Amino acid sequence: MYYILTLNKISSKGTSLLDNEKYTCSDSCADPDAVLVRSASMLDSEFGPGLLSIARAGAGVNNIPVDRCTEQGIVVFNTPGANANAVKELVIASLFMASRKIAAAIDWCKTLKGEGENVGKHVEKGKSSFAGPEIAGKTLGVVGVGAIGFKVAIAAKALGMKIVAFDKFITPERAAALSEDRIVDSLDELLAESDYITLHVPSLPDTKGMINAESLAKCKDGVRILNFARGDLVKSADLSAALAEGKCAAYITDFPSDDLIGLDGVTALPHLGASTPESEENCAVMAVKQTVDFIENGNIVNSVNFPALSMARSGKTRICVTAVADVADRVKALLQDSLCSASGMKKGFYMIVDTDCGFDAEKIKAIDGVTGVRVIG
Repeated sequence: MYYILTLNKISSKGTSLLDNEKYTCSDSCADPDAVLVRSASMLDSEFGPGLLSIARAGAGVNNIPVDRCTEQGIVVFNTPGANANAVKELVIASLFMASRKIAAAIDWCKTLKGEGENVGKHVEKGKSSFAGPEIAGKTLGVVGVGAIGFKVAIAAKALGMKIVAFDKFITPERAAALSEDRIVDSLDELLAESDYITLHVPSLPDTKGMINAESLAKCKDGVRILNFARGDLVKSADLSAALAEGKCAAYITDFPSDDLIGLDGVTALPHLGASTPESEENCAVMAVKQTVDFIENGNIVNSVNFPALSMARSGKTRICVTAVADVADRVKALLQDSLCSASGMKKGFYMIVDTDCGFDAEKIKAIDGVTGVRVIG
């Protein structure tokens, strides 16, 4: 029996895929074989020696101590693309909100309650304060053309926008799909051309604070910025100054912070990007399927700390090796005449061996750099 710990409410659409004869899934498991998590912080968690994997039902893994997991041979999964449509829809809605001051207009209308027959007069007099441009014909700069950024670009293009995209690692397939649009080689080019900018990159040392005083100075006057990726991509103080000066006309973000809430031009949403039942179901299904395939077959798909590696079963016994160094040659030397497949490095090294021969798992564990050896019958 395998024990699965859930640290958040995981959609039953996913957990129902677990075979009750093989798995026990609960929110109170003391020594789990695997963990399913959404937003709960695991940064201070202690992991037992039996923990094989952690699956994040979502894309970001900043709530998981990935480096520590790698050192302990724990595979960390995410579910890229599962919530992409949900986030895309909210980004598209926010393009209109950034243009037409919709949220502020709704709040203002609420103040007219009790004015009776004078409501119409107030509306006619006050509506000009909330006027804004149409998005058709404007240029949208898409920073990061992953699963979400790509969908946003396609949808915005269908609404009549011009697309400028920047992504150092754009796939050939997505580049081909955007071949009629501008794919630029630098962020500076995108900043200079865009009327609207939408951010779809992870929080990394070279992306944190990427929207700052220097980058804002390179933008068009009145640029509108959407951030549905990570809050720390934008330097709040620099953005506040740009809003006050009119350099930035609007900022809409899914990551509220105390220094931005209430500022003119800022619309802050309570991290609603993936908050749809469809998205939660998609993420749960993907997380569970990846967990089961890893537990039962040792295959890795969508890990953030170990390389992708899958192999059809071809022997009586499957040996799965995690390591912090390339140990393939040393493992193969101990397992002659076995079918091996190895891949590395992402942050960790991973190896699958199918064998019909006898072997000594303890000798594999003793190899320098090996963090875990698992035998699947």
